[in-house]
Amino acid sequence: MSKVEEITISSFLSLFSSNGLYMILYSWLFGMSLWITFFGGIIAFKALPRQQFGNLQHKTFPIYFVISLTLVSGLLLLWTSAHPDVMTYWNRPLVADVCQVYILISVLISQGINHSVIGPLTSRTMFERHRLEKEEGKAYNEPGVSDAMKGLNRRFGSLHGISSLLNLWAVIAIGLHGLWIGNAGVKGY
Repeated sequence: MSKVEEITISSFLSLFSSNGLYMILYSWLFGMSLWITFFGGIIAFKALPRQQFGNLQHKTFPIYFVISLTLVSGLLLLWTSAHPDVMTYWNRPLVADVCQVYILISVLISQGINHSVIGPLTSRTMFERHRLEKEEGKAYNEPGVSDAMKGLNRRFGSLHGISSLLNLWAVIAIGLHGLWIGNAGVKGY
């Protein structure tokens, strides 16, 4: 039988700790990442006309990336302060606590690249394609589009693919970190 514990004012107040904050930040990051990656975009794609969907993604993703970057930065700060061995063994990625930092840094890098480089390039290409569709009077995927449109289609496809892979890696890495903290916990020493 598990230990029976009554809630007291002291035990209630102890919930407000760096470990509690860590779990809230992690949960927010993982839940948001799952929603954006696997649900929200698919629902919007099915519900909206293509250009409206693109405009929505153009507005949504920068906010998603900034929130992701903020949350993962907070997780890195809390993790390294609770696990001082990270600073001693930073060059040994097989040390468990250090490995978690490397995983979180990989999320920071992938979301940072998406936010700063790939996302803006993808949006710019999407809007160029919208403009060219109006000029040509044809959708991007209709037969007989110009060579310029074909080039934009290739560029958009490449950028979107890179963005998707970077984001997918971030979700996988966040999930791996969740498996670690689910088994080993957040507490340092």
